[in-house]
Amino acid sequence: MKLDLHPELFEVEAHCACGNTFNTRSTKDSLRVTLCSQCHPFYTGAQKYVDTAGRIEKFERKYKKNS
Repeated sequence: MKLDLHPELFEVEAHCACGNTFNTRSTKDSLRVTLCSQCHPFYTGAQKYVDTAGRIEKFERKYKKNS
């Protein structure tokens, strides 16, 4: 087995832009993130679809199964 092959792993406290902090492991000694599970729209349920020019309907019409 090769020695000193893997980078050093740190136990860090990650800081999100929303103010949330959480513990994780990283090869860096500190982490600052812009999104986390507390503020990301997918996890909070505040996800919105911005449909400009009816793109969703156009896609649905194009790939609609013939019934």
